[in-house]
Amino acid sequence: MRAVQMTGIGGFEMLSYRDDVPVPSPGPGEVLIRVGAAGVNNTDINTRIGWYAKDVAQPTTAEATAAVATARADIGWGGNVPAFPRIQGADACGTIVAVGIDVAPDRLGQRVLIEPVFRSAGAPLESAIYFGSEVDGGFAEFATAPSAHAHRIDCRLSDEALASFPCSYSAAENMIHRAEVNVEDVVLVTGASGGVGSAAVQLARRRGAEVIAIASADKHDAIRALGAMQVLDRGDDLVTALAGRRVDVVIDVVGGPQWPALLEVMRPGGRYAVAGAIAGPVVPLDLRTLYLKDLRLIGCTVLDHDVFPNLVGYVERGEVQPLIAAVFPLADIVAAQQLFLTKQHVGKIVLRCD
Repeated sequence: MRAVQMTGIGGFEMLSYRDDVPVPSPGPGEVLIRVGAAGVNNTDINTRIGWYAKDVAQPTTAEATAAVATARADIGWGGNVPAFPRIQGADACGTIVAVGIDVAPDRLGQRVLIEPVFRSAGAPLESAIYFGSEVDGGFAEFATAPSAHAHRIDCRLSDEALASFPCSYSAAENMIHRAEVNVEDVVLVTGASGGVGSAAVQLARRRGAEVIAIASADKHDAIRALGAMQVLDRGDDLVTALAGRRVDVVIDVVGGPQWPALLEVMRPGGRYAVAGAIAGPVVPLDLRTLYLKDLRLIGCTVLDHDVFPNLVGYVERGEVQPLIAAVFPLADIVAAQQLFLTKQHVGKIVLRCD
């Protein structure tokens, strides 16, 4: 089959497009999926360049990733050393074409979204396995996944559109779920033009919350169209821009130098949820701000069990919409990641894999 293999930690030279990779066989409880499309994510790049190593403090810009890659760090996003070659791709949709032992044969032919974090019900967080990191993922014509994590989807959206949902929208929904966002909340979303941020704007609005978003000035109209009531420039002084207005919840994928201001603009008792740090992972925290305001800081990676099934329902009912910035063939993965790193797009960049 055709696939892109990551052969080690480093730059784009570590991505090898091949047409002779063996088709995987589904094991007990697994299904084999013909992948239609797979989305590009920060996670793919971060793993390849070794960004998850604790001694790395750079943001995930194009310039910084080149510097990080030369450090040859070797820690994946689950805290483990990746095994090579590895097929990445946490975002994938496709059709089940074979089933393993203990999987009902009527699953054959089902169109599915692959839940990107594999964890059995009731299992501890540390048991999670990440699709495209600890096991091969969706940057290939075929991929295997546990049947329980290949969720049937019934809608008319294209494969490219469906591939925009699994990783980004589930990460956003997981943060919103854990932060208990409701109709009475004012929610501040950072990085609102990216895959997770644009998903968070939609998902917070779906719950009736008022959304304030942060994005570069040329993307404000696009973010308002997703439902944001107010859009701030990413270079704004937040305290000044909000003019004393307080927010109940912060949904953050950015971190970086602006991070202390996020806590400053929160109400007492506010909730902060984070699932990324594209502007830099190391930030200063004044503990007095945290405890005197009774804030809750919530780290979000492993999905709560209801998050992905709920997301599938939102997609089927048309309660969230795909936002596609560009589509590339699988062979052009380097060009897709290069465009991704410019941060000039709104929404998702997707690879066609069939």
